[in-house]
Amino acid sequence: MHRSLHGRGPLFDADPPGLAARLVGLRPYQLRSSPQEHQGDLPFVMFAGGRGIGRTALLAEVRTAYQGHTPVALVDAEEAQFTAPPPERPAEAWSPLAQALTTVAEQLAEPVKGAGRINFPRLASGLLAVAAGGWSDRDVPRIRQEAERILLLNDARSFLDGFAGRWVGKVVAKLVASMSSTGPVVEPIIEATLESFSEGVSPTHRRLRRAATWYRDYPNAGGNPKLGLILLSGHFRAGGDSRAHAERYLVRALLADLDDAYTGVMQRSHRLGRPVVLIDNVQAPAGRGLLESVLHDRADGIRDQVVFFSALRGHSLPHSRPHSGVGTPVSLRNAGRRSLTEVARTTGWEPGASPSSRALLVTLPPLTPDDTLHIVGAACRGLEMPPELPHATHRLTGGSPLGITLLAESARQNLPRGAWSLGALLTADVALHAEHDGRPAYRELLDRLVPGGRLDELTVLAAAHDRDSALALAEDRLPDDFGAAGVLGLQERLAEEGWPTAAGQFVGDPFLRALLLLRLHHLGTGHAQWQATHRAVIDHYGERDTPDAARYRLHHELALGKADFAVARLRDTFPDTEVGAWLSELVFIASAPYYHAHDPEGRDFDGHDHRAAVALGRTDSAQQPPEGVDTALHLRVRRLLHAVWQLTDPLVLPDPKVAERLRFELEQLSNLRPGGTALLWRASRDWPSDALAGRPLRVPADDEDGGRG
Repeated sequence: MHRSLHGRGPLFDADPPGLAARLVGLRPYQLRSSPQEHQGDLPFVMFAGGRGIGRTALLAEVRTAYQGHTPVALVDAEEAQFTAPPPERPAEAWSPLAQALTTVAEQLAEPVKGAGRINFPRLASGLLAVAAGGWSDRDVPRIRQEAERILLLNDARSFLDGFAGRWVGKVVAKLVASMSSTGPVVEPIIEATLESFSEGVSPTHRRLRRAATWYRDYPNAGGNPKLGLILLSGHFRAGGDSRAHAERYLVRALLADLDDAYTGVMQRSHRLGRPVVLIDNVQAPAGRGLLESVLHDRADGIRDQVVFFSALRGHSLPHSRPHSGVGTPVSLRNAGRRSLTEVARTTGWEPGASPSSRALLVTLPPLTPDDTLHIVGAACRGLEMPPELPHATHRLTGGSPLGITLLAESARQNLPRGAWSLGALLTADVALHAEHDGRPAYRELLDRLVPGGRLDELTVLAAAHDRDSALALAEDRLPDDFGAAGVLGLQERLAEEGWPTAAGQFVGDPFLRALLLLRLHHLGTGHAQWQATHRAVIDHYGERDTPDAARYRLHHELALGKADFAVARLRDTFPDTEVGAWLSELVFIASAPYYHAHDPEGRDFDGHDHRAAVALGRTDSAQQPPEGVDTALHLRVRRLLHAVWQLTDPLVLPDPKVAERLRFELEQLSNLRPGGTALLWRASRDWPSDALAGRPLRVPADDEDGGRG
């Protein structure tokens, strides 16, 4: 079985069946049935995660797995077609959700193996009533175009066989003829529609007649389908909660048409599995309207047998509800929450009384180091590749499928040109499409990870550690109209889009932060923006006498190429500071970004990374430690700082010689702290192997002694 995604087996597995097989009732990529986990109520599955985690690719793969085997539709609720009405279409007769329903139905109507097309007469009747609210006799070509698209949802035959086209043409002609030169057109359009659906004696026309009467149950219709459609059209045009009420009935009409296609012995025998609707960016208005309609109806006991898989950016719905919400907003407070691994064999989901309990949020995990190894290896097959590259790629990206895939592509294109470090692969041009010129890989990544504006501001704020330092940076480096509101807005946006938080960092995700700081380094000439930003943070913490302020200040001094301050602090605090705290401070200070070699003034000089030379002791002879300090300790701390700095830099490949020197320096330091020997010795064993394997340096637990000398 072919599958192009890594690390998503719990969804696509066939034997034993994964989540997709158990809900759809078909094995992915195969026209073979599979036991269904839920026979009655179905969960509305939402794959949750931040940008770059592979939600869009996952839905596309689900479509590939089932297309042609069962009805399947995929829509991206953020597409332009769902954001505004087409030209000349009045806003009162259009909504993102109505547009999405049309698009979904068109895809679900396509024939599959062993079964013909599905028709949607209930939905078409409602959509025609809605569209008629924006029609007049002055724009007949537009009316014909809109009516034809909607009416084609009605016929179970293909438009290509001619019959469907002739029937649609006749009905459109009748609709246009029913319109008078003056006055409202909704009622005559509805009358002509119901009349057209009542003609004929074929099975198709019998289904049309049955569907036409469905709107007699619309509230206050009194059993009259014509009045029901008139009320639906009026509610839609009224907007607000009235429109939400009408939209909910349109969603219900779509699901009722699908249920009709699966009702009866013949239909069930020809259709294996359940229909599948895939919604990318379900948090956008078109997606959220569909989500809330389905959840509310299912909570009200109106069942359907449609499998909904959707992609949610972040892990909760935005607080600001789109205009096309339905009834009470759904907060997902009572939704089931699982990891992808936890639903590999069963969902363990049971619905409650609330609409949100009908949703099941499935968090997508990052890819593993093994996944990264396979992706990079496949992209670079036949090329000479540094053996550390896959592990370093995983360390930098944190397992982001987008980051791994794009870096692997950059490696394929740029390894032969001599770009062997991750920094070089990020700054090298990568051409993602044959017809387009290449652009730096880090810019391609940021375009996908930070769309929608404010990239310049976030680039600067990536150097901040908390809200206070972000506000100080905004005041010093950003336009006056950005201010505190802009900082808070970006902080909220990062949270809503699913980016993690991290103590001591305004941008919590290490991969995103590394990309933003790389962009900051390349802004302008001479790295002036880089230097000014880091100096602003240093000034912010300069007058604060706290441990956090000191390590933040030294972190940014190091980012400017000034290591003396950090060496002095680590040297002077080593004898008396708790060993675990001292190691933590060392790791944090040494996590300072370093993209080029710098002279003492922070300027590039020869493009050579001097950290390895310092760590290996090759520059010791040129050093003159301050008077009165322990020279051996001073040089050892200096070598150690540069070793950790080089080995933990996410943009370079760890140097095995530096890793071995790191081990030696920590061993020697352990001799100077008898009370902290165990922690330093443990670090000397763990840190080199962690660095070479692409794992973060973990400060050993103080489980053997108090750590004080």
